[in-house]
Amino acid sequence: MSAADPVNILLVDDQPAKLLSYEVILSGLGETLIKANSAHEALAHLLKHDVAVVLIDVQMPDLDGFELAAMIREHPRFQQTALIFVSAIHLSDLDRLRGYEAGGVDYVPVPVVPEVLRAKVRVFAELHRKTRALERLNADLEQRVAERTADLEQSRAALQKLNEELEARIEERTREREQALAQLFEAQKIDTIGQLTGGVAHDFNNLLMAMLGSLEVLKKRLKDDSASQRLLENALKGAERGAALTQRLLAFARRQELRPEIVNISELVSGMQDLLARALGPGIPLENDLPPNLPPVLIDANQLELAVLNLAVNARDAMPEGGLLSVSAAEVDASDAKAPPGLKTRHYVRLSVIDTGHGMDEPTLARAAEPFFTTKGVGKGTGLGLSMVQGLAVQSGGGLLLGNEPGKGARIDLWLPLADRAAHDLASPPKGHAQEMIARACTVLVVDDDALVATGTAAMLEDLGHSVIEANSAADALKLLEDGKSVDLVLTDHAMPGMSGTELAYLLRTRYPGLGVVIASGYAELPAETNADATIPKLPKPFAQSDLARVVSEHATRPANTAGV
Repeated sequence: MSAADPVNILLVDDQPAKLLSYEVILSGLGETLIKANSAHEALAHLLKHDVAVVLIDVQMPDLDGFELAAMIREHPRFQQTALIFVSAIHLSDLDRLRGYEAGGVDYVPVPVVPEVLRAKVRVFAELHRKTRALERLNADLEQRVAERTADLEQSRAALQKLNEELEARIEERTREREQALAQLFEAQKIDTIGQLTGGVAHDFNNLLMAMLGSLEVLKKRLKDDSASQRLLENALKGAERGAALTQRLLAFARRQELRPEIVNISELVSGMQDLLARALGPGIPLENDLPPNLPPVLIDANQLELAVLNLAVNARDAMPEGGLLSVSAAEVDASDAKAPPGLKTRHYVRLSVIDTGHGMDEPTLARAAEPFFTTKGVGKGTGLGLSMVQGLAVQSGGGLLLGNEPGKGARIDLWLPLADRAAHDLASPPKGHAQEMIARACTVLVVDDDALVATGTAAMLEDLGHSVIEANSAADALKLLEDGKSVDLVLTDHAMPGMSGTELAYLLRTRYPGLGVVIASGYAELPAETNADATIPKLPKPFAQSDLARVVSEHATRPANTAGV
């Protein structure tokens, strides 16, 4: 089997329609697909063919998927065959544990996401192909060594040394290959989850935008009704918690919008002393080792404060009977053997949070930074805290290391890159006269295909004293301007059918160079294919009325019908 030869993939399901759907999804991989309607038929195919991956339905009438997996693993020939379960029902942790004990390597829930299924099968098929290639290489090496031994019998000692060196090299290459495959799989998994997270966050941010905007305006109009005010305040807090959750999702996926600035770590953590003390409670004293002369780093200060607070709360939960929390910082070198992988520069500040709690066992430590993984009880944690901290560190150009000693506590190290002079100049623009706030009433053209969002935005603008013209597409907005509508600012959504908000912004810059344009989007970052100009102002959703007021003040310009076409 060469690197280009197809491998066999066995599809096991008692429902022909599902087998056909898997066949359609996986047909583009270029591999050989074998179908089986029952466990017995699957075993027959396994004995007849060299199978790389087995896709097994959990629910089957004669033998269920777990029983079939156990039978496959009992055969010495199939110890390394990749077994992937497909389940249309919600599996409990005990079910998943049973599947892993039976020899499964992964799960795919129904409905099947084609891209996810293809990615999983592709990884294990490629692993099988490379494993077979390595076996042939080993066989070839053994044959060559045997021939060489026969020819050089009198040089046995030297040949033995050569064999040992070759075996060591093969073992090292095998380890490198396994590590590379593991890193590739993890990168693909994070990228897939990140893309899904970005889309989900966009939709949620649009919904939250409609809720927050309407509630904020309504709150102003019910000032004398205390009961209604309490209900509105409760609704606002719920929406704000939803917005915070989407930000956590985006943080772990490394897609959050960061506002980096020059930060002195010692001053930032020292300024959090009261907040950290309240979060820890009276039973956990806080000990600091923060040198005052540390070089500054370039990072989003608000997100870093949230990350430190998250780590402190995690440490508190790991010390239910009390303990000690230590926070220290030091300048470190990336050549250190204990540095996180993937660092691109040499000099960093390492911020360490150390507790004296119960620590983590090896399985927990291995999964601690995974999104949604938590050892806390139901309702006591989302499992996004540590993954959010890791996402912030990596997105800022640094990394995260987890240290642990069961029974003696855990250590979290945040490696943050130093702020060089170029970064300092970028993060700290020269001081000048602040732009004067626009006090006059403006006319704002709101372009959004989502009627809920457009209505909420219009209500906030009108509450601020501005006039609003609504358009539900870029084409409608252009038609209004061509008909002579006079506006001071265009506030447009990005993701719209037909022409996107970014494309509309570029067109308006050409046709109406004096007109202010702002893109409002529920995406944390605009898709890469838009090539969005960094000079186009952006307003992330959900935004508050104060954010909207600032945007109008900063970017409203002369009316569009006076701009050059």
